Amino acid sequence: MNFAVITENDVSQWSDKTGSEYHFPKRYAKYLTPGTTVVYYKGKLKDTSFREKRLSDEPHYFGFATIEQEPFKDEGSEKGDLFVTIENFTPFKEAVPNKIPGTDEYIEIIPENRANNYWRDGVRPISQETFEQIAALSGLSGPKSEKRLGDEYSFTSAIEEGGKKQIYSTRYERDPKLRKQAIEIHGDSCKACGFNFGKVYGEHGSGFIHIHHVTPISSFEGKQVVNPVTDLIPLCANCHAMVHRRPNETLSIGELKQILDQ
Repeated sequence: MNFAVITENDVSQWSDKTGSEYHFPKRYAKYLTPGTTVVYYKGKLKDTSFREKRLSDEPHYFGFATIEQEPFKDEGSEKGDLFVTIENFTPFKEAVPNKIPGTDEYIEIIPENRANNYWRDGVRPISQETFEQIAALSGLSGPKSEKRLGDEYSFTSAIEEGGKKQIYSTRYERDPKLRKQAIEIHGDSCKACGFNFGKVYGEHGSGFIHIHHVTPISSFEGKQVVNPVTDLIPLCANCHAMVHRRPNETLSIGELKQILDQ
């Protein structure tokens, strides 16, 4: 299954119809194929006359949808621009910021060689893990459909690391050695709810878990020593998202457990 972010600007040369039709340059056609789940995105508010039509003045995600048919040509375009029909549009009740709440880290993983121009792309492919983070913060599991989507949008292991270097943000680096040490010390079950990807998904999910920093990296004043025993905690995708659910309010594991026990 493919996932992508599609940008819809308040003022644009493109003939978009929110939730029904998306107009785009042909270079993005490879990302908007049948079966793709898309996340709608808006950049920062530039014209205040559009404020009442938005969920936030800041950059944010505002809905899910699916693409189930092949894109079709814009007959009036000399550049080969395309349209695609949007189906199962599900708007969010609240804006989901493009940064992890309480941090300066972007939810989307920005390749190191795209740090200066990543946000210029109107269509951006994302991993299932990134989609799941947005889904958790939105309070939804994915676009609503007459079809049974069910487990297609559950929190499964889909992060890919095979040979490609990826970073979590353009400012803060994470050492994969610390992640490995944290799992060796604490195990790969969520310390809040006990969920274990391997037990649910078998070999496919074995060893997968998010690693939460007790003290957010964004609060570090430069590089500092991180102790995997006391500073890192394994959390499932759901619990990790809930820990960072509100800006400037990172829950402790104890506080999260109290919520789960209610």
